[in-house]
Amino acid sequence: MKEPSRKPEFSDPRQKVIFALDVSTLEEARKFVDLLKDRTGMFKVGLELYSAWGPQAVKAVLEKGGRVFLDLKFLDIPNTVSRAAEEAVRLGVEMFNIHATGGREMMQETVDRTHKMAERLNRPRPIILAVTILTSLDEQNLKEVGLLGTVEERVVHLAELARRAGVDGVVASPQEIQPIRQRCGPGFIIVTPGIRPAFASLGKDDQKRVMTAREALAAGADYLVIGRPVRLAQDPVAAMDRVLDEIHPEEK
Repeated sequence: MKEPSRKPEFSDPRQKVIFALDVSTLEEARKFVDLLKDRTGMFKVGLELYSAWGPQAVKAVLEKGGRVFLDLKFLDIPNTVSRAAEEAVRLGVEMFNIHATGGREMMQETVDRTHKMAERLNRPRPIILAVTILTSLDEQNLKEVGLLGTVEERVVHLAELARRAGVDGVVASPQEIQPIRQRCGPGFIIVTPGIRPAFASLGKDDQKRVMTAREALAAGADYLVIGRPVRLAQDPVAAMDRVLDEIHPEEK
């Protein structure tokens, strides 16, 4: 039997924001969790921090009262990815992601094993997301690796494949939100990186398909991943408050 939608329903705009802990030390990670845990819904632990500290990185966030999006983009044979997903459940993460290009079998097996492990541990199953096309890639990059069609066509195709495999949603750039929503329906979760608040410069780093926070939410994103504009600010708390003002100025 198909699970009910994991679509979030937020009354507080802060819960829509995921802060990217793209740092290399536990000290920095703990500092940002302390500063921002009352202003964000989740903290993204990615490859840099996890490669340096492994599961300790996740535990450091949880111990400070934060919730974790484990952003390791698992891609391997179905058995390997699904076993990695089981370990993510054991760690207690709220959300993790896998690459849709791993194929339907890999995604289905991961969903199944994740569900069974969560039941065994008597805890909610993490939200599982599929990565479509990285926000650092454009159509020229796709041609270089032999992928035919536009970025939008490839993203929507992978999103549909993930939905059919039972995955809860996707990580996709702001520019593909609307076609994904149209094709995959209102219950499909869309997590959007490549967010550049109105006060930050657009298009001056390695993410090519970007949008402001307000634009992404208006297009239909459920969660926004925000990193550099806040992390590199002289006052990260004030910068995050500006993001929240941009999202819902009357509700912050």
